[in-house]
Amino acid sequence: MLASPAEYSCVRRECRAVRIPEGTPAMLSQGTRVRITQALGGSYTVATERGYLFRIEFRDADALGKEPGEGIATPADASLEERIWAAMRTCYDPEIPINVVDLGLIYSCEILDAGRQVEIKMTLTAPGCGMGPILAQDVQQRIEGLPEVETAGVEVVFDPPWNQSMMSEAARLELGLF
Repeated sequence: MLASPAEYSCVRRECRAVRIPEGTPAMLSQGTRVRITQALGGSYTVATERGYLFRIEFRDADALGKEPGEGIATPADASLEERIWAAMRTCYDPEIPINVVDLGLIYSCEILDAGRQVEIKMTLTAPGCGMGPILAQDVQQRIEGLPEVETAGVEVVFDPPWNQSMMSEAARLELGLF
C-alpha cells in the first residue's frame, strides 16, 4: 500500500544515503519526497514515493527536517563487557526494528589485551544481504567508540546459519513470531 502524499516530506538538501538492501552509496537530491519508516540506533530508514529504501545517518538529520543526532551513550558504571554489549544493542538492521544483539546476529564477543582489542563474530539474517558490511561497520564503530577500546575486529560468518530461533524472546514478541 502506498502512503498518502501527506505522509511524505521533501529532503531539504542533498544528502548521503545507503540504498537498502544493496548497501550501495547514494545521494538523495534536494526535493526528493521521502517517508521515515524507522529512526533507531543512529540512523533513519526512509522510503521514497517509488518504494526505494535508503538509510540516512543521524548526522544528516537536518536534511529530513530533524535535529542532528549525537553519539549513543552506554552505561559508564558497567563493566567493559556490559558496555560492549550495550553498544552493540544500538546497531539496528535498517529493515527490521530490532537491534543486532536481540536479532541473534552476534555469535561471539572476545575481549583481548586488557580490553584494548575486541573481536566480534556476527552473521546476517540472509547471506546475500548487501547491508552486511554496513552493519559490521556500525558494530565496529560503536565498540571503538568506547574509551578503553583501541581496535575492534568484526568478522561476518555464516556458520551456523542464522534462523529465527536465535532471536531473543523480546525480539520474537516485537515481530509477532509467537
